[in-house]
Amino acid sequence: MSEIVISPPRTIMEVFKMLPDGTLAEVIENTLYMSPAPTPFDQRILKNLSFRIDEFVQKNELGELFIAPVDVYLDESTNVVQPDIVFFSSSRDLTVDKNGLHGVPDLIIEILSSGNRAHDLIIKKGLYQKFGVKEYCVVDQSTKDVVGYILKDSAYIESFKSSGEIQSVILKQSFAF
Repeated sequence: MSEIVISPPRTIMEVFKMLPDGTLAEVIENTLYMSPAPTPFDQRILKNLSFRIDEFVQKNELGELFIAPVDVYLDESTNVVQPDIVFFSSSRDLTVDKNGLHGVPDLIIEILSSGNRAHDLIIKKGLYQKFGVKEYCVVDQSTKDVVGYILKDSAYIESFKSSGEIQSVILKQSFAF
């Protein structure tokens, strides 16, 4: 069944909300970005990391962990992202509804592949810093190298570099993959 559009969308967020469920798309600073499906290598890392982190978060009742694809509304008008792994601590303001998650996470992990490196390392890193995501980690799926950043005085500083392991400052725990 096709939907009849009575009036054309006036904003990028309206266009985004008209996309079919499951579309891999983000709105960053009022610009729409489409993404390819993750590779099997991305999925392996995502599965291993999310399992280990979620087990730790649940056991210690620290908050909630979500994995891609899930829409995270950093604000309601110009920024919605689909991080690979996102953690909200119990103390963080989070609203969950049929459209996704509304709020600023404590921790975001992105798995880099050849098609999204600059997007994740420059555009999304700047956005997460602007909105106050406390910790941001990027994993290179081809080498398993990891770089972690922690927010200090409204700017990201490098908190660790490793291979095959996330060393989360926020969770005070390391997670091998």
